[in-house]
Amino acid sequence: MHVVFRESRGLEETATPRDIGQDPADLVVLSYSDSDLAAFAAGWRRGRSSLPSLRLANLAELRHPLSVDTYIERTLSQARGILVRLIGGESYWPYGLAALQQLAKDRNIVLAVLPADGRDDTRLDAYSTLPVSTLRRLKVLCDTGGPVAAQAAIAQLALASGLYAGPVVGEMNLPEMGFYEPARGVIAAPMAGEGRPLALVTFYRSYLTAADTGPVDALIAALRERGFDAYGVFVTSLKAPGVADWLRTYFATNPPAAIVNATAFSAMGDDGTTPFDAASCPVFQVALSSARREDWAESLRGLSPGDLAMHVVLPEVDGRLFAGVVSFKSAAERDPDLQFSHLAHRPDEERVKAVAARVAARRRLAETPAAGKRVALVLSNYPGRPHQIAHAVGLDALASVEALLSDLGGAGFDVAPVQALGETLLKQQLTWSVADYRAALSRLPQALQDDLAQAWGAPEDDPGCRDGAFQFAAIASGRSVIAVQPERGDAATREADYHDLARTPRHAHVAFYLWLRGQAIDAVVHMGAHGTLEWLPGKSVALSSACWPEALIGDLPVIYPFIVNDPGEAAQAKRRIGAVTIGHLPPPLEQSAVPEGLRRLERLLDEYSTADGLDPARRQRLIVAIRDEARTAGLEDDLGLDAAAAPAEAIPRIDRFVCDLKESQFGDGLHVFGRGACADAERDALRAALAGRRVAPGPSGSPYRGRQDVLPTGRNLFAVDPRAVPTPSAHAQGIKLAEELLRRHLQDHGDWPKGLVVDLWGSATMRTAGEEFAMALHLAGLAPRWDHASGRVTGYDIIAPAELGRPRIDVTLRVSGLFRDVFSGLAQLFEAAAEALASREDEGDENPYRHRASRVFAPRPGQYGVGLSAIPDAFTAETRDAAGEAWLSASSWAFSADGAMQPDRAGIETRLASADAFVHVQDLPETDLLLAADYAAHEAGIAAAAAHLGAAGPSLYHLDTTRPEQPHARTLTEEISRVVRARAANPAWIAGMMRHGFRGAAEITATLEHMAAFAHLAGAVPPHLFDLYYDATLGDADVRAFMARENPAALAAMETCFTRLHEASLWRTRRNSIAAALKEAS
Repeated sequence: MHVVFRESRGLEETATPRDIGQDPADLVVLSYSDSDLAAFAAGWRRGRSSLPSLRLANLAELRHPLSVDTYIERTLSQARGILVRLIGGESYWPYGLAALQQLAKDRNIVLAVLPADGRDDTRLDAYSTLPVSTLRRLKVLCDTGGPVAAQAAIAQLALASGLYAGPVVGEMNLPEMGFYEPARGVIAAPMAGEGRPLALVTFYRSYLTAADTGPVDALIAALRERGFDAYGVFVTSLKAPGVADWLRTYFATNPPAAIVNATAFSAMGDDGTTPFDAASCPVFQVALSSARREDWAESLRGLSPGDLAMHVVLPEVDGRLFAGVVSFKSAAERDPDLQFSHLAHRPDEERVKAVAARVAARRRLAETPAAGKRVALVLSNYPGRPHQIAHAVGLDALASVEALLSDLGGAGFDVAPVQALGETLLKQQLTWSVADYRAALSRLPQALQDDLAQAWGAPEDDPGCRDGAFQFAAIASGRSVIAVQPERGDAATREADYHDLARTPRHAHVAFYLWLRGQAIDAVVHMGAHGTLEWLPGKSVALSSACWPEALIGDLPVIYPFIVNDPGEAAQAKRRIGAVTIGHLPPPLEQSAVPEGLRRLERLLDEYSTADGLDPARRQRLIVAIRDEARTAGLEDDLGLDAAAAPAEAIPRIDRFVCDLKESQFGDGLHVFGRGACADAERDALRAALAGRRVAPGPSGSPYRGRQDVLPTGRNLFAVDPRAVPTPSAHAQGIKLAEELLRRHLQDHGDWPKGLVVDLWGSATMRTAGEEFAMALHLAGLAPRWDHASGRVTGYDIIAPAELGRPRIDVTLRVSGLFRDVFSGLAQLFEAAAEALASREDEGDENPYRHRASRVFAPRPGQYGVGLSAIPDAFTAETRDAAGEAWLSASSWAFSADGAMQPDRAGIETRLASADAFVHVQDLPETDLLLAADYAAHEAGIAAAAAHLGAAGPSLYHLDTTRPEQPHARTLTEEISRVVRARAANPAWIAGMMRHGFRGAAEITATLEHMAAFAHLAGAVPPHLFDLYYDATLGDADVRAFMARENPAALAAMETCFTRLHEASLWRTRRNSIAAALKEAS
């Protein structure tokens, strides 16, 4: 009997080893909190004559096991007593706790491990050597905070360690919670007056006890300059007992106009409420960065992964609006006695004033009566073609604006309805003189002005500028404005421009937002996912004044109706432009059916299924008839079945495909915001946002994939904690996905994949809690490890090949820009695991990871998307080659095990050249690969990239997980065939789009353009599928008449696309009638 062991590794091993360089001392205090350490430093200094020697260190310096080992050997091994204060529990420092526990046992050292979040943690007691009663006394002293209490804690630790400590003199009576005023310190509860609106800044009590209130003082001062009656509110933790009731009681008689929160994490309790719920005002979240200001200034990320989680992601769960970073850490002079340099929060005046301006703007929105409000209703220009204006995922943005105008009019807003909104926006303009633009532009940072001039030249050269004025596609509606966002860049490179943070927006785009701000607009409502503002150049989060999104939107409140199933791109809007993202429903789902052209095949299959045990000759005739019918319909081509395929293989695959068609679903038409099943909730949320009130938070995901918690929509969307991905349930599902993909590859090729590229997107990873990443881990023979108390992923296990029952699969991850930013920890984990696998010499040549190479590739920092146009001006070898180069260029930055990124073009080329399979996972039932250009850019772009390198190219798989219980891997062509037959050429889908006029016609054209991209880049669309779509659209007189009436530009684009496909030999129709129509059109 053989026992197979898994090898476990922790994420702490990915940190950089450090030597703190401290000499031994009698006592040592370790904490993640600089405020904690500052208080202990002050406490030791006030009692230094009667206290043993002391060392202080931040646990952030001791994350790597080698750092811990070095510190133990150099410093801790000669200590008499050690006190550790831990935020977040044992999972935040597992190796260190185990090492200290062993050290204390071996050297008879006193060890006290205490929780630092205000709550008892019995798991930490087990690491300690002191009685629980002593631990509780120490915890009370540490929680009390301040120099006197810290001195008392040091004295208590000294006595417990057998050392002398003198008496502690002084008061420790700072309350657990209270109010604060910079000039007076702790004060009685301030009363809301009739004059200035009340603003509260909530912060940790530990900042007060450590005299580290610089950011709080600066925020209070800035808010007072903006006309608020501002005070501080300190708490040990927003989750501490009694805090919620205390705040609720205060808010009942003193309703605040604004709350600025400077504490970290979510404050949501087990009952789903937060202490701020009793206030109706918005709660603004600010970040107190743990980095130095100069590091932030140079960083494109803006915040470290830890700061991002604590100060941005988790507070979003409470519905807070991220307002920016307000302070950075700055080191004081090193204390030679303690061998410690205290880090304090240093406020940044510019950032503090920017936060105060945003708070004041929301307050103005609240105070302005409905009849006096000026709202800008903005529609996207993606993907930059006139027939596609007002594009929004799953939403009829034009109809939504029309419905909103009706609702606003009923609520007292000064607005007027607009007839034929889409056509009107294409024909009418509002103008702004270049002279006024230059004056506004001069107020932007000089660096931005210089970038703009260098990238685009003079304003007069902009295509949107004529006769000395910018011409905006915009119309007035009472006091408000309806406008189309100008294109951010050159039409020839619009797809690349759209998601690239490095590309400077052109003059018209800059002018548009400066013009809006000059119109005294109170709020911007961007209708639907998504626009370009949040994708402009600058930091990923915690922006500066030199970041384009902030420079353009300034302090204007942004309200963003956003499809509830797209958490990643909603997060981009929340974190980069401070938007309230109000979730809306996807379109309702309709069940598909077997198309008319396959009904006879369906009947033959049904007859065959009941023919067992009957006349063999009859069975054979049915087999021949089924194969003939499938061949005539093009199904055998779609499924990759040749004539020699045995019936035992062919018939089940044909039957499975026909069953897939019957089980397929599609979105029926488009959603209209504020209408449908969640109409009241969506309308109420938008009204609350326009009234400057708080919008309750809600999770994001697909209601059609088991996420009933996202209903009702109409809530401010939040995403997931990236440190808790993948979850255990997502890991279990990921194993199913891996096994299904391997099953399909074995079926097609008779062998395991030799090299597999996995395409990972940020939004999908958020929605599924990491199913796709878990699949990649399992394929490589890895499994995540969790701290089951917090749910955080703390490391990984290496599964032995004997336990796997198959070889490890050589996996390369190509991750999206959002994944790169939000889930950098997962990229780091995979690289660390690959590095560990490379060292497993016992697996020999069977180990595909034995040669160390980068495994995780992404766009360069600041770039999003693949950077290629889905529909080039011509379907030529040159444009396909350019698309391949674009895919490679957008995949050429590699992660390393320490989380750093560096360019590695040779690395991605080598990985692609050796790959024999590629997979993209789709989880959303309400969408498909022909509804958005991103699918072709990623799934077909890799085929163009392989061709660009002269490589054979991997087999392309699309893994359908829309029904989690039945994942199904299909080839790319098979999936396109399913979508065309079940949705695109389905009269029911087309009828649903015909209910939506201009936008419906645009969607019909977009499906063809996405088919064309797959054909051009990957050769994945057989001619008969274009025949089917032509028959269902331009071949139908009613559909053609509808498009000519509602969106003639979409009809013209469709005719042009079909003609170009035919001319490029990407579509050779078998139908004489279609060929004649094409000839007549040309």
